Amino acid sequence: MVNTRDCTQSDIQAKDQSKPGGWIFNIQRYSINDGPGIRTTVFFKGCPLKCAWCSNPESQAMSPQLLFYENLCVKCQHCLQVCPAGANSIGPDGGIKVNRDLCKACGACVAGCSSEARVLSGKFMTPEEVFNIIKKDIPFYRNSGGGVTASGGEATYQPVFLNALFKRCRESGLHTTLDTCGLVRWEVLEEILPVTSLVLMDIKHMDSRTHKRLTGVENELILENTRKIALSQKPIIIRMPLIPGYNDSRENIRSIADFMRQIELRRIDILPYHKLGISKYKSLGKEYQLNQIELYKEEEINQIKGFLESSGLEVRIV
Repeated sequence: MVNTRDCTQSDIQAKDQSKPGGWIFNIQRYSINDGPGIRTTVFFKGCPLKCAWCSNPESQAMSPQLLFYENLCVKCQHCLQVCPAGANSIGPDGGIKVNRDLCKACGACVAGCSSEARVLSGKFMTPEEVFNIIKKDIPFYRNSGGGVTASGGEATYQPVFLNALFKRCRESGLHTTLDTCGLVRWEVLEEILPVTSLVLMDIKHMDSRTHKRLTGVENELILENTRKIALSQKPIIIRMPLIPGYNDSRENIRSIADFMRQIELRRIDILPYHKLGISKYKSLGKEYQLNQIELYKEEEINQIKGFLESSGLEVRIV
């Protein structure tokens, strides 16, 4: 069985799995920013990083989680009746409250929620079940040069499932892209790379201490894996999430450009900060820490893009 406890910094190696199935929290068809062409992006649950700006906080834990959108709740109180753990109650304001310490994310309240205020994030699926969704769009992949992308969370955290899924895709002639944070044992990557067409490697910060402050982990393993993938001649694109005031200093951007030149990489995608995932934090009973950050202005993004291009890099804004 898949170990469904939360991923932690000290437990960065892959989970043991007795069968090639995995925990998925979303399968997004017609993606255009997760690799070349039109793609299907499979979002894996579980991640060893805890980035302060994460737009998919439901991806961090391996186990299923309940998302409760209070603004959609009609206060029918059905959830109070069906929850076997007694995790739901009426708050002082008359609204429904969820006790996260009691909630087991069993899904009983989700099934009976008429207003769809409750969503269970996380489903255990086999590679064939996922592929049955993927194959619906094979004509679009072939006409656009697209394919399948494994994202997350961190897909390499479920390597047996990931390997089986990518093998199934390659058997059908599909392009496969791995979008990874890079915090995984090299032995795991070595097994996955032969069935991977392209790697999207996320690099958040070049200073290890700052990287740990922002994500909960140091970056040495990430950078070493990036070097090894580049040396293997596997196609690789660096991806950098740009967070105002956190990792967009000229010094850090210059360090990333220098690192890429050293290992002979030229393509970098920059992902400007956005606030699309903020509502998920409240739905999970979590506090979002970056509410004070303002979005980039277009000219600010173009300045960063221009600086990277002046360093000899090919830059794309995602």
